Amino acid sequence: MKWTKEAEDVVSRVPFFVRKSVRRRVEEEAVKQESRQVNIEHVRACQKRYLNNMEEDVAGFQVETCFGPAGCPNRAVDEGIATRVEELLSGKNLRFFLKEKVKGPLKMHHEFRVSISDCPNACSRPQIADIGLIGAARPEFSGAPCTGCGACVAACRESAIDLKDEGTGPLIDYDKCLACSKCCKVCSCGTLREGQRGWRILIGGKLGRHPRLGRELEGIFLKDKALAVIEKCVDHYMAHNLAGERFGEVIDRVGIDSVEVKGS
Repeated sequence: MKWTKEAEDVVSRVPFFVRKSVRRRVEEEAVKQESRQVNIEHVRACQKRYLNNMEEDVAGFQVETCFGPAGCPNRAVDEGIATRVEELLSGKNLRFFLKEKVKGPLKMHHEFRVSISDCPNACSRPQIADIGLIGAARPEFSGAPCTGCGACVAACRESAIDLKDEGTGPLIDYDKCLACSKCCKVCSCGTLREGQRGWRILIGGKLGRHPRLGRELEGIFLKDKALAVIEKCVDHYMAHNLAGERFGEVIDRVGIDSVEVKGS
């Protein structure tokens, strides 16, 4: 459906974590009024209704993804995980859980949020979600001789690769490496290849009055193990939540020992 510039501008200022929901509601309002174009009056009508009845739109959780599955060339992983995460969270009945915990009507900021990015560019901002997933593919050596072309050095934005000694091949500083796999994709001689592939996991991030970045768990997690970690985190959150607080606040108060795991 077409939107007027004024309507687009207003909705573009809506917080990112509810923007999709707001756009959908505004378009539904326009359809209800038999309009073929969304204008500012539809936005205002929806805004009024939304602010008065926000609880109706609170599902208990949100899963946000980047544009990777649509064909982004930066993807470090190409297997989807979002559907499995949504199924997992749906089974936890988080809306009912939050209704029991929160005093007063539910708001969007009460929802448990998982954000998934298919590469370290992290377009969906996984650093500020309750659980953030970042696609990763760690480079490894194949044994094929290196020609010393330097393509891997030029491709690495973290300056994690060096060709100090001619004929010895690249040296990788894995403390700097973000596992984006760019170096592997440009290695024409096959010296570098993708090794361990999966997900980096961050936990406890949030915005709000006291923002914080998520803390990264050690290692790279294959899909099934990543899902197991997410479930352990959600169970920990539900077991220790007092009044609808965010996962990071639960971690601050009771720790995270019961879900401390390492990737493979």
